[in-house]
Amino acid sequence: MDILLEKAKNKHELTREELTAMLQPEYPLADLLSAADEVRKKYVGDEIHLRGLIEFSNFCKNNCLYCGLRRDNKQIQRYRIDIRTILELASHAKNMGLKTVVLQSGEDIWFSTEKMVEIIRGIKDMGLALTLSIGEKSREEYEAYRKAGADRFLIRIETTDKKLYEDNDPGMSWEKRRQCMLDLKELGFELGSGCLVGLPGQTLESLADDILFFKETSCDMIGIGPFIPHPMTPLKNAEGGKLEPALRVMALTRLLLPDINIPATTAMETLAPNGQTLALQGGANVIMPNVTLTAYRQHYQLYPGKTTTGYTPDESLKKVIAKIESLGRKVGSGAGQSPKWLKEQNTENK
Repeated sequence: MDILLEKAKNKHELTREELTAMLQPEYPLADLLSAADEVRKKYVGDEIHLRGLIEFSNFCKNNCLYCGLRRDNKQIQRYRIDIRTILELASHAKNMGLKTVVLQSGEDIWFSTEKMVEIIRGIKDMGLALTLSIGEKSREEYEAYRKAGADRFLIRIETTDKKLYEDNDPGMSWEKRRQCMLDLKELGFELGSGCLVGLPGQTLESLADDILFFKETSCDMIGIGPFIPHPMTPLKNAEGGKLEPALRVMALTRLLLPDINIPATTAMETLAPNGQTLALQGGANVIMPNVTLTAYRQHYQLYPGKTTTGYTPDESLKKVIAKIESLGRKVGSGAGQSPKWLKEQNTENK
């Protein structure tokens, strides 16, 4: 196993079988996190980049079995934040010192291309970097967002097991999801993806495939989240994911993609009070403080028990900065582009 770890650290390559072996619970997690942290420091440095998260709508046309925003959840209080307020939240994020905002929502068809372009232009006029996380769109829509100034797009594959994906995402196509990712990459976005760890029926081989898929599709940011069952979904009685397997996937993702951005996800903190700290000590270099108004935040229920629900935007940021400083790390000074993406852009421009 030490040979595999050295291979991962130095060559950033592992086979499916090797990844599966290192995902086994018997493999020492501490060794894996330490190696990932070493690679993180070498390739992306000690800065932790902050992204101000604005959850602007919890309407969703999809009916994914694991998600609290699913269309058939009649218990959730739905909301949409109007365009003016979205721009005010982005402006407040800038005043708080944040350089990037992330607009995230369910797949809400009310926000047309025209509306999204208006929002994107308004935020870009503030001099902020902008990440979108709004789901599957046509290539033409993605192109309109890019032309309006959007910098990054996050679209999680969730799982590369096609049957598992389509069983859990009824009416959706894994191939279409993958095509969205390819379109976004070709249009010049920094491409973000990720997976859920702990879905019922998921195997270690499937998780190994996820990591290899991220490398194959040349992702620039990967978010790894443990599956947390929501009481208003068909998977409410599922066992759910655990923190350790999610940390293993995250650490191995860092080892194979050394120069990407990896967030310490809120879901990890939901499972354990030190979840994000463990992630930051095991390869992660991004945190997304929530700058959504508290009145809306409680209704953005992808999963239950989110740790950021009761805090104001300013309180959320203060807690994040305190966490960063406690680790002896520092807040990123710029927009925090992925070094991998920057290298690709420089190569294309020569």
